[in-house]
This record gives sequence, structure tokens and C-alpha cells, in this order.
Amino acid sequence: MNTVVLEVRSLAQNLADASRAMKTGRAEREARIGFATPELLWQVLTAKRWELLKAMCGAGPMSIREAARRVGRDVKAVHGDVTALLDAGVLNRTPDGEVEFPFEAVKVEFMLQAA
Repeated sequence: MNTVVLEVRSLAQNLADASRAMKTGRAEREARIGFATPELLWQVLTAKRWELLKAMCGAGPMSIREAARRVGRDVKAVHGDVTALLDAGVLNRTPDGEVEFPFEAVKVEFMLQAA
């Protein structure tokens, strides 16, 4: 299954993992998209955007109009959400201008610790 992990990690952690993968020649089985803080993760991954990702998960490339139809929302509003998800690296744009969430599953990871 093609899975993406949305997680809270520092830039140093991301760079260390990339360096380790390059040295060992072993890539992870899951794609990872890191956010610096939980607040940033939730700023990008709003309830409406999560609904959009669920509708696009495993569905292949589609137009923004089709994505809006699937979630029953206005095209202009979905366009704004798609732009934010593209900027965060969560969605991809295809060469023919469609958008794609190229994963079949999403895992969200972060830890809350006592201060």
C-alpha cells in the first residue's frame, strides 16, 4: 500500500533521516511530509482539507472541479484548499494541470509530551 506519513519533526530530524538513507542506500517504504510544529500541521490540514484528501485518496489525477464535486463544495473554495495543499507538498500537480494525491493511505504522527 502506498502510504504517506504526515508528521511533526524538526528540519534536523528530516535531514538526519535523509543522510542515513543515502549512506545505507535504503529508502523508507513510506513517504514522509514533515511539519515543524503541531500548530503548523493543523494550520495546513484543516477539517475541510482533510475531507478533500479523503475524497482524493487513491482516486488518481482529477480536475479541481471534480474534487469540488466529490466533496460537495464550491470550486473557488476547493481551489484555495488545493493551492494550500500543493504549497505544503501534500498534493501534486500533473503535467496536464490536474491535481493528485498519489497515496492510498495517510498516517498522521505527532507526540504530545508534558512540559
